[in-house]
Amino acid sequence: MEINLIVLNAGNSRLAIGTFVAGEMEHVVRVSNDDRAQWAAEIVKAWDIIKDRQNAAVAAASVNPPMAAEVDEAVRAAIGQEIEWVGRDIDLPIKVLTDHPAETGVDRVLNIAAAYEQLEHACIVVDAGTAITIDLCNDKGEFLGGAIAPGAGTMLRAMHRETAQLPLVELDVPAAPYGKNTREAILHGVYHGIRGMVKEIVENYATDLGTWPEVIATGGDAEKLFGGWEIVHAVSPDLTLYGIALAYTEHYIRHDEV
Repeated sequence: MEINLIVLNAGNSRLAIGTFVAGEMEHVVRVSNDDRAQWAAEIVKAWDIIKDRQNAAVAAASVNPPMAAEVDEAVRAAIGQEIEWVGRDIDLPIKVLTDHPAETGVDRVLNIAAAYEQLEHACIVVDAGTAITIDLCNDKGEFLGGAIAPGAGTMLRAMHRETAQLPLVELDVPAAPYGKNTREAILHGVYHGIRGMVKEIVENYATDLGTWPEVIATGGDAEKLFGGWEIVHAVSPDLTLYGIALAYTEHYIRHDEV
């Protein structure tokens, strides 16, 4: 089966759109949820790449139900196609061993599935977006669980909103060992606080697994927070999109085998 597919990840902050041609990703774009007027044009552009190819389809995942409904509507209006949603129409590609699998964020599972598909052994994925998730799987590729914390932007906005004098600061990499003004001090607290949390949690996972697993980082803030950091094996910004394509492919391979 030739995989010609648009994949969409409807997140809390933005819509990510990727196009796979014969199983290879050829096009990626991200549009802010505040700029919904651009969704249609980007969806059409992505669809035009594959619309005349065999088995062209659209698959998606979301942890934001209202946003998912809007994306459904946008895709139907723009290209007249129905979305197949991972977790509803498409099976998850790996086993989820949390207490309540149905309540576990589908993006978290897809990140781990995509990382495991490449590494083929126990690994950790850190997704740095609106929230930060730090999840792991074992050597069988089974999703074991993880941790959820506020993302960098969420922390920065909360400090500005909940205090009388702290300014709103954009995430950046601190340039010095310590902050010499309020802006720098905030950056140090958020940047090093997140990295320290990630390191502590990864060490806990490694102790439980009995080995040091490779760590893959993804999400909008991943490069700023983790780029070049020795405990991170790679930064892969499109990991969730690959996970959606993997779920679609494995679902239809299993379907064809039945």
